[in-house]
Amino acid sequence: MGNEGTGDVTPDRIERFFATLREANPHPETELAFTSVFELLAAVLLSAQATDASVNKATRTLFAAAPTPQAMLALGEDGIAAHIRTIGLYRTKARHLAQTCRLLVERHGGQVPRDRAALEALPGVGRKTANVVLNVAFGEPTMAVDTHIFRVSNRTGLARGATPLAVEQALLQRVPDAYRVDAHHWLILHGRYICQARRPRCGACRVRPWCEVEAKTDAV
Repeated sequence: MGNEGTGDVTPDRIERFFATLREANPHPETELAFTSVFELLAAVLLSAQATDASVNKATRTLFAAAPTPQAMLALGEDGIAAHIRTIGLYRTKARHLAQTCRLLVERHGGQVPRDRAALEALPGVGRKTANVVLNVAFGEPTMAVDTHIFRVSNRTGLARGATPLAVEQALLQRVPDAYRVDAHHWLILHGRYICQARRPRCGACRVRPWCEVEAKTDAV
């Protein structure tokens, strides 16, 4: 996105980039399965270094057994672990989820707070998780920079940065207001299915005209 990979980003190019993604998918959504804000928080907490599909498989039984912080707390760390054994780092995640549920009950009346600082104070909840909850549950225009967004932003020239926070800040400055609420979903999905890490599917890429990658592959 720019001129011969120089890093120049113009408002017109960014507008066309996101307009194209929106045309292809007007209402993007997270692929994590949830039916409440609490379930969303739990699913995102469990998704670190795991695929959404593997998390959904585990939470299908977990959420049936414990759909609220109170019920999850009653289930206990071992009870949680029994449902999520197929997910990486499941013991650490079970501990964090149990601790988070305790704080939700003790400090927030069993409700997920709509506040970044309060969210990030929960065990296992970092900036990315907080951004997902604020965006998906509460409609705030945040950028949850995961490995897909980090790669797509740097590779295309949309927003370059050495750290996820740098990319997040660049995206917040550059993405037009009209696209900001849905932007992180579009970028995640684009990175997951098209702009893949090892072999990007450039031949199937709708935003190829505004990408800075010169040595494109036509693999589909």
